[in-house]
Amino acid sequence: MIIIPARIGSTRFPKKVLYNIDGIPMVIRVAQQAKEVDEVVIATDSQEVVEVAKKFNFKALLTSPKHKSGTDRVNEAVAILGLGEEEIVVNVQADEPFIEPHLIKEVKELAQKHLNDPLVMLNSLYKKVSLKEVKDDPNRVKVVVDKASFALYFSRSAIPYPKELETLNLHLGIYAYSVKMLKRFCALEVAPLEEIERLEQLRALYHGYKVALKKVKSNSIGIDTKDDLELLKKLK
Repeated sequence: MIIIPARIGSTRFPKKVLYNIDGIPMVIRVAQQAKEVDEVVIATDSQEVVEVAKKFNFKALLTSPKHKSGTDRVNEAVAILGLGEEEIVVNVQADEPFIEPHLIKEVKELAQKHLNDPLVMLNSLYKKVSLKEVKDDPNRVKVVVDKASFALYFSRSAIPYPKELETLNLHLGIYAYSVKMLKRFCALEVAPLEEIERLEQLRALYHGYKVALKKVKSNSIGIDTKDDLELLKKLK
């Protein structure tokens, strides 16, 4: 199951999930990419998004406008759908209109691999990028990975300190987890590091859980501003 959390509000890019790209709303482009891998549901706080999803024949669920994160919205959608504890859910961001389907497949397989590990809470992906490309951009989240491909830390800053580095690990905003681990994550207390960095994945690390990662190749990046959109359109 693939669930796309689609919040209508965005201070930097108002209604970006409905922004038309070649005549197709951004969230629908994401759904069209995702449906090549598995069943897709859009979880949103907007009736307008629900209506757009219906127009393009995608299932959409109206969820609470009070959620602070996409993961909380996915968790509510999972409850509405009545999914089993062992089912794998892939959280694909609504601002990834050019996400490659193979990324969704790979993160789902990673979650399946760690399904019975009681410490692996989240599964995600990263790619190598040039230092120049992301060093001073807080919207591009960096990650340090250990020998076994588990996350040591995530940050909006350049990590590790790039004194002699030419590349950094860029975290890709896609997650996979079992329903059981999703519920457990959402029940955890918000972590101080999470609030400082504004990165919810740090909640898992703070509470002693693991985030499993896999290095991949991808041309897609998330859309935080209209400048990002223009860049990605050049990559199509």
